[in-house]
Formats: sequence, structure tokens, C-alpha cells
Amino acid sequence: MTAPAAEPLRLGAIGTSSIAWRRVLPTVARMPQWDLVAVAGRTAEKAARFAAHFGCAAEEDAETLLARSDIDAVYVSTPTALHRTWAERALLAGKHVLVEKPIGTDAAEARALCALAAERGLTLRENFMFLHHPQHDRVGKLVADGRLGRPASFRAAFCIPPLPDDDIRYDPRLGGGALLDVGVYPLRAAALLLGPGLEVAGATLRTRASDGLDLSGQVLLTSPSGVLAELAFGFEHTYASTYTLWGDRARLTVTRAFTPPPSHQPTLVIEEQDREERLTLPAADQLALLLAEFADAIRTGASAGPHTDAVAVMELVDTVRTTARRVRL
Repeated sequence: MTAPAAEPLRLGAIGTSSIAWRRVLPTVARMPQWDLVAVAGRTAEKAARFAAHFGCAAEEDAETLLARSDIDAVYVSTPTALHRTWAERALLAGKHVLVEKPIGTDAAEARALCALAAERGLTLRENFMFLHHPQHDRVGKLVADGRLGRPASFRAAFCIPPLPDDDIRYDPRLGGGALLDVGVYPLRAAALLLGPGLEVAGATLRTRASDGLDLSGQVLLTSPSGVLAELAFGFEHTYASTYTLWGDRARLTVTRAFTPPPSHQPTLVIEEQDREERLTLPAADQLALLLAEFADAIRTGASAGPHTDAVAVMELVDTVRTTARRVRL
């Protein structure tokens, strides 16, 4: 006899962001593991628009949403400067939390949230979708099997064109800046592929003269095994979302590393001296995979999440901030 399907977990959303509207909540709506119960935003009008679109309740504020007894978990997609505040309040209200990346604005906020989740026995996840895409597992297997030989260098870039002038990512008071928005992706990729113990060897930031907001930058890292990493990020470039791992036998490039659409079939390019191989992988919905893992972790009581990397990456962010050579524009 087939076991009955588990009841869906009840989700509340704090924040009426673009990523919530375009990607996260539409994916939640079609997954049997989840039932979107309520949403709260900065204004009643935005919350009402979200509620009408997704068929859920609109709460007048986030505190009222957290007080509801019919919510198991909360998705936080506020501006970055408020991630720690609302994730913390959700954990204190006894809710499991999926918080948009980055988990906070610095390592201290990341440590505090991870410690609180562990103390309360609640599941905390950071919404780094790309970590759940199977293409990175394939990369890891190719490296482990020796396909590249001994890795010597790693390069990664996540860059996007300039944003509209009123975009909140241009507001330093809200946790804006390229480092926190797109720079954390190549940093997290380096942690994923090169392991713990990364150190910042150098950094540069192009900053806005009016307020010091970082618009783009580069970071050099070293790993304990001696791999050198070169990372680029910013709001000043044509789109790029890629990384390359280079060994003494071959070089491997992931052409759409961080934001592949669910229908995209990833291509891994392996270059050797006299030949090039292209591996086309099956399409995968990295967000649905993340949401499924989050649900499974809640159901099984696996409160301990991938917190070590989350804190380590924010420690790298802190070091970049304090050591970077700044070029004022």
C-alpha cells in the first residue's frame, strides 16, 4: 500500500521583492511540498497585489504574519540590510527560515543567525539556488576522477549590466552594492569547489564617489592546497555567469554557472592541448531542488544546514571590505 502523501508545509513570505514575484513564489505555488499561506510587504498595496496573484492572505505587517499559528516556515526577501532582522524574528517566533542571499551584511550577522537556528532546533537556509544544480556535482566528480589533473587556478565571474537608477541595490542604507549582491556568488563557488580555508590575497573595488558604494570589483584568493582564484563581479558589465577550473591536464568551464533557467541544458567545456570536449547535461530547476531540500530538512529535523560555508563566505566579504584598494569613480 502506498503511504499517504505528507501534508504541504505552510509558508509565509516577508518581502515583496522582484525575485519573490518572478521566481520563488511561482515555484512554491507549483510544488506539492508547499502551501503559500500569507505575504507581508513594505506597503499594504504591494502585499495585496502579491496575495491576489498567488491566492494567499495579505497581512498588514510582518509581525502579524509571524504571529500566525498556521505558518511553519518563512521566506525572507527584504532588502539585504534587513535579512538578519527578519530572519532572526522568524526564528524567535518558532518558524523555519529561508532567507535570500546573502544571509546578512557581514560575518557577525551570519554567525548570530546560524547560532540562533541551532539553539532553537530550526532549519535555516540561505537562498543560493546555484548550489543545488547538479552541474556542480558533475564538475566535482570530474575533478575527483582526475580529469583535469592537479588544479592550479580558478576563475569566476558574475556580472550584470547597470541597474535602473532607483534600484535598491544602489542604496547603501539597504545593504546595496555589487559585493553583497553579485560578488558573493563567485566567492561561494570558490568555497564550493576549493574547500575551506580560503584567504583573501588582494582585492579592488570600483566605488561611487558620492557615497563609496561598490559598483564592481575583483578578488584574489588562495586555497590551502595552493590553488589561486581570481574573481570578478559588478553592475558595470555585459552579463557573465561563469567559472573555469584549470589543472595541468585540462581546463573546465561552466558556461552558465549561477543563473541557468529551469529549461537550460548546461554545457561543460573541457579543453586540452589538442582537443575540446563539450558535455551537455540535463536541464534542472535549481530553485525547485533547493525548496525540496528545505522541505525535507524541516520534515526530518535536519536543523543543521550548510552554515559553515555561509559564515566563511561572509568572513571573506568582511576581509574584502577592509583590505580592498578602492578606485573612486
